[in-house]
Amino acid sequence: MNRRRCLAAGLCGAAAAVSLPSWGVDRLRIGLTPVILADQVAFLSRWGRYLSSRVGTEVEFVARESYQSILDLLFSGQIDAAWICGYPFVRFEAELSLLAVPLYQGQPYYQAYLIRSKTPAPEVQGWADLKGRVLAYSDPLSNSGWLVAQAQLAKAGVSTRDLKRGFFTHGHRNVAEAVAARLAQAGAIDGYVWETMRAQNMPAIAKTEVIWKSEPFGFPPLVMRKAQAHPQAESLRQALLRMGDDKVGRDLLASLNLTGFAPGQPSLFDSIRQQAQRVPGSGVGS
Repeated sequence: MNRRRCLAAGLCGAAAAVSLPSWGVDRLRIGLTPVILADQVAFLSRWGRYLSSRVGTEVEFVARESYQSILDLLFSGQIDAAWICGYPFVRFEAELSLLAVPLYQGQPYYQAYLIRSKTPAPEVQGWADLKGRVLAYSDPLSNSGWLVAQAQLAKAGVSTRDLKRGFFTHGHRNVAEAVAARLAQAGAIDGYVWETMRAQNMPAIAKTEVIWKSEPFGFPPLVMRKAQAHPQAESLRQALLRMGDDKVGRDLLASLNLTGFAPGQPSLFDSIRQQAQRVPGSGVGS
């Protein structure tokens, strides 16, 4: 129970790290779920100052622990843009437009991973071994942290009722930490996040290992509402696309383990769209 309380406290602390700024038209607000970095507040402050100097309007980041919370803020007009996942993008595509798509290792793609805790005799070799086991998810609106798992469990002939338990950690980093702490035997996680945690020598990575990788999916995009774009939206797009043109921008990108941003096309998310159409209850029709 102590480990569970510690993990829950960590989740709450991460979600509260950046609070909702005061409402106003003299600023541009970007919503996102907690980033991987240990110095989240300091990093988002630096990134905000960098973008502000290039957009000509104060840019602020708003962190919340779930994609649903970020989407609620976006659709209610309390933020102007959001960094979400490809799954909610295809689910609410009629209302959203792409602002920019991050480039990971030079490409707008990433993979979903299934990870397990390292043990002398691993209990889980793949999806079919999750019967009677505990599986950690990231977020109900995450492609790699929920949707992929539903598709792969079904493919392996395992229903969610066959699991001993499944629970949401509300953050890919938290998935790795839950598996490392043996709160779950396996976890559905964003491969970019796991690899970035490994590059940053985060302790949870030493206690977990990857046992499955998915096909490439379109990288989680930055989006805006179609109905009400901020007057400086195009300036923000250009500032993101040009971050690789100067040293400060490249340093910020390196902190995120990204190589840049691209305009992106909705077709990038076709594989997520097709997968969602096969998963009952995904909210994406055929």
